[in-house]
Amino acid sequence: MPTVQPIITTPNLDRQRAFYERLLGAVQTSRFPADGPIFFVGLRLGDSELGLVNETEVDLSAPPRILLSVEVDDVNALLEQVEAAGGRVLGPPAHMPWGQRVAHIHDPDGNMVNLTQALPQ
Repeated sequence: MPTVQPIITTPNLDRQRAFYERLLGAVQTSRFPADGPIFFVGLRLGDSELGLVNETEVDLSAPPRILLSVEVDDVNALLEQVEAAGGRVLGPPAHMPWGQRVAHIHDPDGNMVNLTQALPQ
């Protein structure tokens, strides 16, 4: 059975890792290489995995083509923490017709992240 693992390239791996750890409780599960400058870090977020690759030449001015959607318990509570964690809130959350409350944010590199919360039925 296929598994998908999103991997973000970043010129500042430590900043990105700190953002996902602080805001979403990500836990580092792997690192390569084990010693010396880090190239790759694997993070666990709930039952999902996210990879970060240290790529100093990545062009952050290019528009991102991937959107991470992260289901959380309380969108409003997390929005209050986004800027302190190094991200940016793009606007207030909204109720979507498919039964979610959604807020759009940027991580420290400007990647789009949707924080989603299931609405009571």
